Amino acid sequence: MTMSRRSIEIDGLSHATAIPVASRIGPLLVSSVIGPFDPGSRDVPESTADQIANIFAHVGAMLDAAGGTWEQVAKMEFWTPTLEMRAEIDPVWVQYFPDPTSRPARHTHSGGGPAITASFLAYITD
Repeated sequence: MTMSRRSIEIDGLSHATAIPVASRIGPLLVSSVIGPFDPGSRDVPESTADQIANIFAHVGAMLDAAGGTWEQVAKMEFWTPTLEMRAEIDPVWVQYFPDPTSRPARHTHSGGGPAITASFLAYITD
């Protein structure tokens, strides 16, 4: 069985190079790195809460563009400047994934750059 790959592009959320924001092969959707930029710009908010909100908004846009939903996210990873920032992700995490019996896997890495970044995997059945 041959599956074709489809690049996911979002207006105002493109990379500065020839890398799509995400790629879908069959039911698998994999993101590239997701920056905390304000939509349509390369401006990074100073507030950690605003950075996290932007990341989740970008993930939502990628899921929509690929025909997916939040229920199909299998894993998210975050890179934070400090591990203490993990606690700031938690309330938003619970907002998007309220059912404790049905949450994606998550890994938070510390020691990243000056802002929070993320990536995700989703399994989208049509």
